[in-house]
Amino acid sequence: MKHLVFLLEEESAKALLENLLPRIFQNITFKCIPFEGKSDLEGNFVKKLKGYNVPNTFFVILRDQDSADCYVIKNNLKEKCVDASKPDTLIRIACQELESWYFGSLVSVEKVLNISNLSHYSIDKRYRIPDSIVNPKQELKKITNQKYRQVSSSREIGNIMDYRNNTSKSFNVFIEGLKRIIE
Repeated sequence: MKHLVFLLEEESAKALLENLLPRIFQNITFKCIPFEGKSDLEGNFVKKLKGYNVPNTFFVILRDQDSADCYVIKNNLKEKCVDASKPDTLIRIACQELESWYFGSLVSVEKVLNISNLSHYSIDKRYRIPDSIVNPKQELKKITNQKYRQVSSSREIGNIMDYRNNTSKSFNVFIEGLKRIIE
């Protein structure tokens, strides 16, 4: 059985993945290690990679793009993984933020927050392409009238998100990368 270790930018990603992943993948074990933001992640993940020596373990780094160039971010992380002797680490960037993935499944957010017709925003020109929303966390708070709570909402969304029909490209690239590791 494969074991995955997720090195995550923040606690909300852990809350999402701990509930979402068991629904998608039944043949893995995994551990989520959240950091306290992207600076903490980038400054300290190498120690985790070097110190974790459990056989048949695969590493996944998940970081928000924010306003940075995703290719620069990914190349920087990849270089550090090579230096840590873990060149096969899967690196995925949530474009722009983790909340972009939630815009890719607004029906899930609608159910979790009990807000009628929230999913109609998915046809709005500003939200139609989730990964192009400049500040999705702020936008999600705005369209939910501040009901969205980063960690608790992420946990609940993970329980019901329709991962097969998510319109966020970065979410789908993340899931496909995991499938390649697992299969």
